[in-house]
Amino acid sequence: MLRVRDDDASAFAELMRRYEARLVRLMHTIGPRHDMAEDLAQETFMRVFRARKTYEPGAKFSTWLFTIAGNVARNAIRSIGRRHEVSEVDAPRSEDAPSGPQLLAATALEASGMMPARLVEGGERAEIVRAAVAALSERQRMALMLSRFENMSYLEIAETMGLTTKAVKSLLSRARVNLKEILQPYIQSGLIPNEIDHVAVEPTREVD
Repeated sequence: MLRVRDDDASAFAELMRRYEARLVRLMHTIGPRHDMAEDLAQETFMRVFRARKTYEPGAKFSTWLFTIAGNVARNAIRSIGRRHEVSEVDAPRSEDAPSGPQLLAATALEASGMMPARLVEGGERAEIVRAAVAALSERQRMALMLSRFENMSYLEIAETMGLTTKAVKSLLSRARVNLKEILQPYIQSGLIPNEIDHVAVEPTREVD
């Protein structure tokens, strides 16, 4: 990033190569629609480039980058006025390469001992977990992604999201509880994907 600050085009291309896939995956989860993920990732890179002259090394570069990404995602959500809506149509995915939402839900189920054999079926699993993760708040989704996929510490997530470490712990705890509650009716009663979309989730208070 210091080379980018000095207008090194090859360094900026290298940053994009290293982080593009990670940003797209993040935007698939915290952005307003799946089909906007690549555009939002590109917008993040544009902001990084525009801010290059003011960059100062401090926290990890990834912390700074994901802070910008979070702002881009929130602006996109506000601009279309649908904070919790996700796209109904997704690009086909290989069952051998599970999406972020699939892995997040699997993590929650494994931790709670609720992994049913039938959930490993690719198409059905994808629909169930997308509905479950989409039902989480924006901040819960982002905290889970940063913890699960970026292996960030509580402190790093707090710096990225502008929260306290206590709030981050609360977000992650609530996200796992909410995923378990949302998925439990499917596991116990065999609700089909369309039915789980209508399962009521009690609002939870997030510590600021």
